[in-house]
Amino acid sequence: MSDTYAPPDTPLDVLHEDHEILIVNKPAGLLSVPGKGAHLADCLITRVQEVFPTALLVHRLDRDTSGVMVFALTPHAQRHLGLQFEKRQVKKTYVARLWGRLEPKTGTVDLPLIVDWPNRPRQMVCHETGKPAQTDWRVVKYGDNETRVRFMPKTGRSHQLRVHALALGHPILGDPFYASGAARDFPRLMLHSEELRLRHPDGGEGMKFRAKAPF
Repeated sequence: MSDTYAPPDTPLDVLHEDHEILIVNKPAGLLSVPGKGAHLADCLITRVQEVFPTALLVHRLDRDTSGVMVFALTPHAQRHLGLQFEKRQVKKTYVARLWGRLEPKTGTVDLPLIVDWPNRPRQMVCHETGKPAQTDWRVVKYGDNETRVRFMPKTGRSHQLRVHALALGHPILGDPFYASGAARDFPRLMLHSEELRLRHPDGGEGMKFRAKAPF
């Protein structure tokens, strides 16, 4: 974590709400769930529950990542969505800006990840004890010594996209853990959860939710 936690004081951005699920566009810099200690109490689920008291956690986004998150509004929905995430049936698309020019234009990173204990919450690649992690990528466009990509993670490991980008030799811009030098010198982590595709807990209809990247 960076030295101070100063979450953005922005209103809740609700993308969709019905009797079972709530879709929210999470701002960068806000924890998904409370951290340890009173100074880390402000988080998205607390803010959501102030408006939607029955809201339940299904998954998380890193503090520094923005974008689409789903919350369950009933225990049934939480179980249903939880199974979809567990079975990797939820399709996630992220937008990121990477340092340098990533080539080729499409590919897959298949590198197992585990927590880097002395440096937690950092994660690292470990072929002996790491858990399987796969990420597909597709280049959107090239900029001035940077590449805009879409990431389609097949697994949901902690910091997966951030470590896989580093492993490609192109860290995500503004990443306080994995970028260095000029690549780190950005106002935020340039990673955004752009789209979630899932099945509705009431009836199983396929649904797609999107939020445009703010960068």
